[in-house]
Amino acid sequence: MKSESEVNQAMRELFLETVELADQTGAVRRFDYSILIGEMDVGAYSCESYGVKVAEQGGEQALVENITCSASRIDELSGLLVRGGVAPSALHDVVSDWL
Repeated sequence: MKSESEVNQAMRELFLETVELADQTGAVRRFDYSILIGEMDVGAYSCESYGVKVAEQGGEQALVENITCSASRIDELSGLLVRGGVAPSALHDVVSDWL
């Protein structure tokens, strides 16, 4: 996993929303959701690419870069993550299933 400073050098981060959820014990957890924007080489061309990041405030974070070159597809995925309250620990599985 890349550090936040490495991500910021390679990709821009567009903050979407913070979601507050209670876990099984009743403890409140806050997750920040962002879209990552970078570039991906596609043959002889380069296109804007999108990924996602989920970070728990005061806890772990996870990111997946270069998921798609489609803005509408990353909007669809990011909406799914926010509505589902996906935690960093589940991000990779959710993205794999979505693809």
